[in-house]
Amino acid sequence: MTRLTPVARCLITVFAAVLAATASTATAQAKTEPKAPKDFVALRSVDPTIIQEMRYVTPHNFVGEGIDGYFQPTCILTRPAAQALHKAQRKLLRQGYTLKVYDCYRPQRAVDHFVRWAEDLDDEALKGEFYPNVDKTRLFADGYIAEKSGHSRGSTLDITLVRLPAKPTRPYHPGEPLVPCFAPKGERFPDNSIDMGTGFDCFDTLSHTLDPRIQGQQRANRLLLKNTLEGLGFVNLPEEWWHYTYKPEPYPDTYFDFPVSSKSLTGAH
Repeated sequence: MTRLTPVARCLITVFAAVLAATASTATAQAKTEPKAPKDFVALRSVDPTIIQEMRYVTPHNFVGEGIDGYFQPTCILTRPAAQALHKAQRKLLRQGYTLKVYDCYRPQRAVDHFVRWAEDLDDEALKGEFYPNVDKTRLFADGYIAEKSGHSRGSTLDITLVRLPAKPTRPYHPGEPLVPCFAPKGERFPDNSIDMGTGFDCFDTLSHTLDPRIQGQQRANRLLLKNTLEGLGFVNLPEEWWHYTYKPEPYPDTYFDFPVSSKSLTGAH
């Protein structure tokens, strides 16, 4: 039997300790991710017909990369909000439309990611599409970025309408030419949403739901979404045509940080 030298035995001991520490850290991290309260649900479990295009899992957003805390492209909401959305979908399907969500529950770590990006004034990679007319130094003062978001309370979502039959939206290719989010629909990044006058997450006053410059079919489209959702308990944020919160909120003062993942839901496997 080959005998190990003292040096070899020492190296093996150190290596084993490093492996054990690494495994222990990974296990601890897996165990310490917070879970959602039991009344949070995956939207698909309540209404699988609503389209989900979860932008913050992808690099096609104003930051230009996947956002912290988005582990899966899935919409998570409090159950009352999801059930109200299901009722809205039933009404809209009869009119030839379907709802599409861009974002739902948003963990606090994602909001923190937005804040770090906004404070980095040198990072303007996606300015040409999402905020061409806004100086990045104004993002906090003008209310486009904040340290807290209603999305983290679980009853707020970003949403639009798609006419049926729904055509897929083509993938975004990082580095492709940027077009302002308020350009005519045929020129800006293609989205299967009906024309709302601007794209989603457009940092511009044209995104204000009732901006008087938005007229004709674009205004009618915004009002169809607004009237349908508000009739079922949702409240629109006037500065963003896509932003709605279900009232009363089950958690009006709690900002959660569990990840966007099916594993965050109680009883999920």
